[in-house]
Amino acid sequence: MDVKIVKGKSLPRNNSLAFVVKNPGAVPEEIFSPDEFLYIKMEFENPEKKRVEINRFSYRIYVLRVEKNNKNHETKESIRKAGYALLGRLNEYKTEKITIVDRTGISDFVFAFSEGMALGTYRFLRYKSEKDKNTCHLKEIEIISEKVTVKDIERLSVCVKANFITRDLINEPSNYLTATRLAHEFERMGKEAGFSVEVFNKSKIREMKMGGILAVNRGSPEPPTFTVMTWKPANAKNKKPIVLIGKGIVFDTGGLSLKPTKDSMDSMKSDMSGGAAAGGVLYAAARNRLPVYLIGLVPATDNRPGGDAYAPGDIITMYDGTTVEVLNTDAEGRLVLADALAFAKELNPELVIDLATLTGAARSAVGPYAAIGMGTAGTATSRKLVQTGFDVFERVVEVPFWDEYFEQMKSDVADLKNIGSGSAGHITAGKFLEHFTKEKEKHAYPWIHLDIAPVAFLEKKDSYRGKGGSGFGVRLLFEFLRKL
Repeated sequence: MDVKIVKGKSLPRNNSLAFVVKNPGAVPEEIFSPDEFLYIKMEFENPEKKRVEINRFSYRIYVLRVEKNNKNHETKESIRKAGYALLGRLNEYKTEKITIVDRTGISDFVFAFSEGMALGTYRFLRYKSEKDKNTCHLKEIEIISEKVTVKDIERLSVCVKANFITRDLINEPSNYLTATRLAHEFERMGKEAGFSVEVFNKSKIREMKMGGILAVNRGSPEPPTFTVMTWKPANAKNKKPIVLIGKGIVFDTGGLSLKPTKDSMDSMKSDMSGGAAAGGVLYAAARNRLPVYLIGLVPATDNRPGGDAYAPGDIITMYDGTTVEVLNTDAEGRLVLADALAFAKELNPELVIDLATLTGAARSAVGPYAAIGMGTAGTATSRKLVQTGFDVFERVVEVPFWDEYFEQMKSDVADLKNIGSGSAGHITAGKFLEHFTKEKEKHAYPWIHLDIAPVAFLEKKDSYRGKGGSGFGVRLLFEFLRKL
C-alpha cells in the first residue's frame, strides 16, 4: 500500500491532528479547551517531554515539540524518527488519516517529520496469509504548512514510492526475482515513470563479450540480463549523461567458493540492492521530471555452483579485453560491475556512480550505519555527495584510495586477480573496479564507488527504514542529482 501525501489548506474538524512546534506556545489556543491547553502547557514544563496527546475519543490531537541542535542533519533525523514514532501510535488506533500542522515555520522540520512517517508505512506483505495483522492502517498524510509547497509534497510522494518499489525488489525471493524478472520490473517501472528501457539478453551479452557477466552466470540455470535505462528530458542541464550502475546479483551462493555459513547466505536475495536502487533513482527522476540526463546500467545474474560454474584458477577476458584470474568465485560482484564500468566509457559520461553490496569488509569497517565511498570524481563532487548523505541521513564514509592498494590486485598469470591479500578488502575491490574506468591508463570519466553492503539489507528493524531491504541510495542519489 502506498500512503497518499497531500497539501491541506485549513484545519479539519473531528480529525486526527499533529501539531509540530518548537515551543508549546505555538499551538493555536482556539483548537483546545482551556483544560486541554493547560494540560499541554503543564506537560511541556518537563524539558524531556516531546509529545503530548489529547484524547477526544473519536479522534486524537498530538502536539510534538522539536528542537534544533548545532548539527542540522541530526535535528532532521531526530524529527524523521519522531514522525515514525507517532506512526506507531496511529497504528494502535487504526488511524487512516492524519493532518500534520507546521507551527515551526521551518520547512525542513515538517518535511522531515512527514518523510519519517511516510517511509515508516512500508510493509512487504505479498506472501503473508494474514495481512491484516501486519498492515499499516494509515492511508493519507495531509500537510498544512506555509513553507512546504505542493511541488515539495509531490516530490516527497514520488520519492517515497520509489523507495518502496526498491524495497519490494530487494525483499522479493530469488525464486521469483530472476535476472529476467528484474529486467521486466525495470521495463514496467519505465512505462509507469516515463524513462526508456533496453534489455540485452544472453546472446547479446555473449556477442558483446562481457566476460565477467558470462563467467558468473555459468553455474546458473537462468540467463543473465544487462539492462540500460535512459531518462533524457528535453530540458536536461547536462549534455553528457550521469551514469548510475547497480550490481544485480539476484542471489549469491558464493559459487564454488561457497559461503561458509548459513547466516552468510540467508539474505543474499538482497545482493541486487544496488541494481534496485539504480532503477529506483531513475523512477524518481522521471516521475519528478528532474532536468538531468541519466542512464542506469544493471548487469544481472545469480551466482551458483552449477555443473558448468566458473572455478578458482579460471582466467576470464572482460568486456574491455582485460584478463582476470579468478581466485574466489564469491568475489563476483566486481566482475559484473567491471563489464558495466567498461561499457560506460562508450556513453561519454559526465560522472559515473556505482552502487553495490560488494564486500563484507565494508560492513566490518562501519557497521550498519553508512555506506563506504571512494573513487576519482574529485573533492568537490565527493563532498557534495557526503553532505547530501548527511542531509537525508543515508551517510557515506570516504576511505583512502591510494594506488598502493592496487598492488594487491596484480596477478602472476593474468592482468588482474579478483581478490586482494585480505586486508582493506573494501578498498582493494574498489581499486579493481577503478581499472575498468580507465582508457590507456587515464581515467575515462569521473567515478564514485559506493559499497552499500552495510546498509542495503537490515537484519534488525531500524526506525522508518524498517527491516529487510532499506532502499538505501534512492533518497541519497535523487537529492544529490536534484542539487546538482
